[in-house]
Amino acid sequence: MKVQYFTASTLDGFIATENDSLEWLFALGELNNSSYPTFIANVGAIVMGSATYEWILNNTEQVAAETSSSWPYTQPTWVFSSRKLPLIKDANIHFVQGEVSLIYSEIQSIIGDKNIWIVGGGELAGQFHDANLLDELIIQIGSVTLAKGKPLFPRRVFAPKLKLISVHQMGEGMVELHYTVDRKIGVDDKNFE
Repeated sequence: MKVQYFTASTLDGFIATENDSLEWLFALGELNNSSYPTFIANVGAIVMGSATYEWILNNTEQVAAETSSSWPYTQPTWVFSSRKLPLIKDANIHFVQGEVSLIYSEIQSIIGDKNIWIVGGGELAGQFHDANLLDELIIQIGSVTLAKGKPLFPRRVFAPKLKLISVHQMGEGMVELHYTVDRKIGVDDKNFE
């Protein structure tokens, strides 16, 4: 089982605008022309933050147009939120809060050896990294800049902890970078502070 942060980012390192818009992303490429179909086949559970979940809630028509459903996942999903949020009908959603390591153990007991996908956002992925539970980063970089917005991964991580294992060009507008995270190397590198 791997914990994977699979996401798209602008060239300058943002996953969304300051108000959580993803409009920059939709013109860049077709998801089915990426590694996504192979990736999602191995996912047993999804985790996301409340901003990602609310984006899906607020954009159900767009989500349904792209995926044929207002909830695009068949896997059980854990949404980290300190607020009460509405439940999407017919979706297997667990609202949780607290330490990611405790929720990780719960998810692991349910899904066995399938992978966990951190859909978003960057801070949640950072919390999995801080708990030494993050195994891979799969980042699709778009040929767009925003200058400010929601950061891709708001953590300091230095080589050799991240190891680039593949680069895949996706047309003229995107490239996919696939990194493994060496969990044996400490999560903090005090030499660079």
